[in-house]
Formats: sequence, C-alpha cells, structure tokens
Amino acid sequence: MKLSAENILLLGSILLFVSIIASKTSFKLGIPSLILFLVVGMLAGSDGLGGIIFNEPKAAQFLGVVALTFILFSGGLDTKWESIKPILWHGISLSTIGVLITALSVGLFISYVLGFSLAEGMLIGAIVSSTDAAAVFSILRSRSVGLKGTLRPILEFESGSNDPMAYFLTISFIYLITDAEASVISLIPKFFIGMALGAVSGYVFGKIMTWTVNHIKLDIDGLYPVLILSLVFFTFSFTDFIGGNGFLAVYISAIILGDSNFIHKKSLMKFYDGQAWLMQIVMFITLGLLVFPSQIPPIIGPGLLISLFLILVARPLAVFISLAFFPKLNVRKKFFISWVGLRGAAPIVFATYPMLANIEASNTIFNLVFFISATSVLLQGTSLSMVAKWLHVSVPEKLKRRFPLDIEIKDDLKSELFEIDIPETSLSVGKAVVLLKIPKTASIVLLHRNGKYVGVNGDTVLEGGDHLLLMADSKETVDKVYTLFGVRKQ
Repeated sequence: MKLSAENILLLGSILLFVSIIASKTSFKLGIPSLILFLVVGMLAGSDGLGGIIFNEPKAAQFLGVVALTFILFSGGLDTKWESIKPILWHGISLSTIGVLITALSVGLFISYVLGFSLAEGMLIGAIVSSTDAAAVFSILRSRSVGLKGTLRPILEFESGSNDPMAYFLTISFIYLITDAEASVISLIPKFFIGMALGAVSGYVFGKIMTWTVNHIKLDIDGLYPVLILSLVFFTFSFTDFIGGNGFLAVYISAIILGDSNFIHKKSLMKFYDGQAWLMQIVMFITLGLLVFPSQIPPIIGPGLLISLFLILVARPLAVFISLAFFPKLNVRKKFFISWVGLRGAAPIVFATYPMLANIEASNTIFNLVFFISATSVLLQGTSLSMVAKWLHVSVPEKLKRRFPLDIEIKDDLKSELFEIDIPETSLSVGKAVVLLKIPKTASIVLLHRNGKYVGVNGDTVLEGGDHLLLMADSKETVDKVYTLFGVRKQ
C-alpha cells in the first residue's frame, strides 16, 4: 500500500491508536513502550501485515529532527535548575567526554573485530554514542523509579544534553568519509564554535521566550502554545543557520524557560509533555516503517556483538572515566549510570544521515543501528527497576513523594498554609503574578476579591485589598513572601 493524501490520516490515526493501546499493555508486562511503537511501525511496513510502502529516509530524518526538538524541549522544561546545578559538571562530562569515549571504543571494536573500515566503524560508534532522551525520560517517569541522591538529575541531564555531541560526531565522520581532503584537525574549532554558539543561543532565546510569553498578552489563551512553538523552531533553525548546535540551543532554552515564572506554566508544560509523547510515537512508528524486517536476520550476529560490547564495556568505560573527577559518586551509582545508557530513536534518526550522504554501507549501518537501539531499550529498559534494587540505589516505595503539586515539599512535611491581605501601598499592586519574584517553594492557592473566591493564574493582576491564601514549605519561605508583598508578619 502506498501512502497518499487520502489514506495517510486514516492509517496514521489507526497506528497512533494501536500504539497507545499497546503501550498500556506493555507497561503492565514490563516492556518499554518505545519497543512497541517500533514493532507497530515494522508490522505496518512493506514486509509486515500492513504492507505500507515507505522508503523515504529524507522524510524520516525530517520527522526525526522535529520530534527530537519537541522531546528535548519538553525534557528541558521539566528539568529544574535547582536539581541540575549540583551535578552540572557531572552531566557535561558524561555528555562530552563520555560520548567521545563511547564512540571511539565502539568504533575500534567494530573496525578490528567485525571487519569494517576504521572510518565506517567510527561512524557507527558516533551514531550510537549518546543515550536517548526519549527512552530515559519515558521509562524513568512512567515507572516512577525513585533514585537516591543525585542519580535522577544526572541521568536526565545527560540524556538531554548528549545528543548534540553525538550529532556533531556523526556529521564529522560523514564529512571525513565523503571528503578525501578533510582532516580531523579542521573539526576541532568547528566543535567548540558549534557548542559555544548553541549554548549562548539557548540562553538568549530562553530569556527571550520568557519575556515574550509574559509581556505579549494574547487575547486567545490557545495561542500561547503556538507562540512558544514558533520560538522553539526559530531557536533551532537560527542556531543551526549561524553554525551552532540547534539541539543544544533548544534544550538550554527550555531549561531557562522552565526555571522561570511564565503565564499558563502548568498547562503549557502539560501540553508539551503530551506533544513529546506524540512525537515519540510518530518518530518510532516512522522509523519502524523505514526498517525492512527481512534485512535484519543477516546482521543479528554482528549487531548482538556490538550491543553487548556497548552495554558491558564501552558504556561503563565511558562512565567511569568521565566521572573519575567526582569521587562522591560511589561504584554502585556509577554502575547504575552505566546500565541506564539506553539507546533509542536518536541513534536511528542519526543513522539516516549516511543514507542521505550516499555512503556505500549506509543500509547496513542503518539496520545495525536499529538492531542495537532496539536491543538496548529491550534489555536495559526492562531490567532498570531490578538493577536499581540490586545496586541499592532505588528509594523504598514508602518514601516516594506523591504530592500532585508543582512546588518542592520537603521530606519533613513542614509545609503550611497562611493568609495575607495585600495593602494598597504594596509594590505588588498592579503587577501580574508571573512578574512577582515569589519563591519557587511557595504557591498562591486562592484569591478572595470583592466577596468572591477566584483561582490565580500567572496573568492575574493583584489589587489592593486582595486576600491571598498561600502555601510554603518552611517558615523562612513564609518570611520571604511577607517581605515580598510588603506586609508585616503578625
């Protein structure tokens, strides 16, 4: 069956529905839902029951880039600066040094053991060198895996920030293969320039997003997600246009935006979380359609060898070397970080680049990367909870927090509700709530005005005489709120 304008919506809706139902079943069985999305795509493809003919690596690459942009942006929004600040250099080391060591070790293994050329081996190593944000975010969050100490922010920050390095290495090795006069030395300045421009662009556009959302005052609330979406795509494309790393810029801009107060924050974060899941499903189904199952059996042997080497040797080697500068992380935690080096859709998307560059072994490379990613998610993803318990790095079930609030509530549960009357002379009068520097560990629960109780949004403008009900996590935070509103504590 060929895809056409007449049947693409029908087939797409059916595949989406089947994938969502399959993910619900897979969760109960302990199988990562990402694998099910791939299987649905493969079954629907030309070699499967659906018979859909899809052999468009360029279209798959475009969808993959768009999907990764959504996923990285949603992951960045959920990443709290307070949680990653203590482990910032851990994550940076893993996402740069760790990715490089993984790529080099896997590349050498493929070259000397499986007979690929050194350049081809390094290219495959670069493609599979990063952990996948979609896989890590979805598995950790969907299973509510509680991890001790700083493990969770390290893993999530690494998985969100290491795709730019893998992308750079992939493009670089393609460049070295296709251009006989190219040299490794010429790539070094490109790396630092690309990363620097990506980081600066991400910070600047993150601030621009925050200011724009809070000051543009749209009449239709439904346009706010569209506004942010336009800024996200502009961030990626503009950064890429000036020679920077667009993926890095999107992720950093999302962290900056997520760490700020902005209008409709809760609803927008939920919206982009849903969009990220949609993009994951679409991306995995599309990549599944691009795979021809009949071409997989010949590469199962080499693919399994590479997967085992990647999981058992390359990833642990990269983790232990890149985290050697941080002695506070014990061996058990480093082993667990090694085990959560899941490969997912990002490597498969990157594997379409050699196909578009007309590299001779591109089809074999794509099939190998697909098999490696699938086995990584299947083997490591299904055993994540079990390995966490074996290594004693998981939080006991009874200690997990289950509060549906967006504020940080301390484990000693010393949170409290309190009330404030806003005086006419307060500097907060006439300002929108989002523009007030309310501590992140405090939240306005309810507002009483003119005899009525109303909910409070980021664009709610305070008036003199307003009566507020607030929640805070400590007496110190309460004192800060009183000072902010210019009210003397009684």
